[in-house]
Amino acid sequence: MLRKRIAVVAAARAAVAEQKAHLAQGLTEREAVSACWWILHLRFKQTQMENIWGDREVQEARCWQGGSKEGATIRRDEHSGAVVVARIMRGGAADRSGLVHVGDELREVNGITVLHKRPDEISQILHAQSQGSITLKIIPATQEEDRLKESKVFMRALFHYDPREDRAIPCQEAGLPFQRRQVLEVVSQDDPTWWQAKRVGDTNLRAGLIPSKQFQERRLSYRRTTGTMPSPQNFKKPPYDQPCDKETCDCDGYFKGHYVAGLRRSFRLGCRERLGGSQEAKVPAGAESQVLLTYEEVARYQHQPGERPRLVVLIGSLGAHLHELKQRVVAEDPQHFGVAVPHTTRPRKSHEREGVEYHFVSKQTFEADVHHNKFLEHGEYKEELYGTSLEAIQAVLAQNKVCLVDVEPEALRHLRTPEFKPYVIFVKPAIQERRKTPPVSPDSEDTAASLDEQQQEMAASAAFIDQHYGHLIDAVLVREDPQGVCSQLRAVIETLSKDTDWVPVSWVR
Repeated sequence: MLRKRIAVVAAARAAVAEQKAHLAQGLTEREAVSACWWILHLRFKQTQMENIWGDREVQEARCWQGGSKEGATIRRDEHSGAVVVARIMRGGAADRSGLVHVGDELREVNGITVLHKRPDEISQILHAQSQGSITLKIIPATQEEDRLKESKVFMRALFHYDPREDRAIPCQEAGLPFQRRQVLEVVSQDDPTWWQAKRVGDTNLRAGLIPSKQFQERRLSYRRTTGTMPSPQNFKKPPYDQPCDKETCDCDGYFKGHYVAGLRRSFRLGCRERLGGSQEAKVPAGAESQVLLTYEEVARYQHQPGERPRLVVLIGSLGAHLHELKQRVVAEDPQHFGVAVPHTTRPRKSHEREGVEYHFVSKQTFEADVHHNKFLEHGEYKEELYGTSLEAIQAVLAQNKVCLVDVEPEALRHLRTPEFKPYVIFVKPAIQERRKTPPVSPDSEDTAASLDEQQQEMAASAAFIDQHYGHLIDAVLVREDPQGVCSQLRAVIETLSKDTDWVPVSWVR
């Protein structure tokens, strides 16, 4: 007879309907009912008995009430009426004890048989016996599962999840809520529908249930097919950050006497008007619009001495003034920061130098490079072509400089490669609250209305980027004043060579 004090689980909650999505053969979401409880934490002494019940050894566990919710879930087999352990929550008391396993059958609670009882009846028994000790009789599974092993798979969540809003989860109390971009350690993928995971950095050792990648993709696909989730192609995109104007920058590409390639107004206008489309166009129906956002496997990455700097990608909503931000950063430290020299088909002016202001190429060469996907962005301005090539970006990185590029969010997918390891920074303006004081004149009323409308456009632009591209963003900067956001940007970039970061696993393998 072996006596041992441990922390385990047992006890009860009314069953909930488990809604499993049978998404093959028509992709319907129908409920598959199984009795499930979330077990309350109990402390107990265990006695292993040489008792035979149906030719199987019986284990007796003597328990008394503890209080916190953690441990395991239990279901009732609808055919045999047996109450069995459905899953063990990683890190919980049952997992740590090693005495309870998936498939174990619960036979008695304080001498009361639970075979064929409904979940609510078992719950009443457990609640009635909650004062004092509780003795559980458990029959080990016929073929005991191997001891659970840590999988050490890390996933970045690409969506928000709240188990309280998920009708399909077997037990909502067992669910693990998480935010978009949060890194999760997936410790069990044994169940193809419900994984077990922990939030990285969380002090809670117990794992919780999250929808598996396959299940979430099928669920999202079903919702998109039935129209309950809008398709990305149906969204109207608002304007993004606009090219510079004469009030905020020198249109010849100079800032405080320093020339910065790629900042000329003609080039920026050309890129923003690429493909001949309007900013009010629909979201393109490209490959990125078909991706179902679930999880992305990630790994830790530490920049090594002698390694090329990571590419810093800026995306901005309306009012971000990325051109001015790039000017300031590069002009303050041109030895450390750089921007890609753009290509153009326009004739070279007498004072311009090849490879400094622009790479001057023929229209035939430019169009051939476009055909071979050599440009990150390209467009037309006053019948001349302009563009940023991937080779121009590589040239800056080869000088061991931090290359700053600003692109529209749709271009991010071209840069997410092991070569560039891009760090994406979203810059948006600070939105002031609407003025509540009454206007002093009709003219000031028009000004107030105009400012409010502009701020609404800025807020809509920022919200659109966050909703559709937030899963790709590593940092967010709020532009309150030019110098302040410049200092923020430099501080963020400085951490890239020092701190460990989570990146897609394909970037480090």
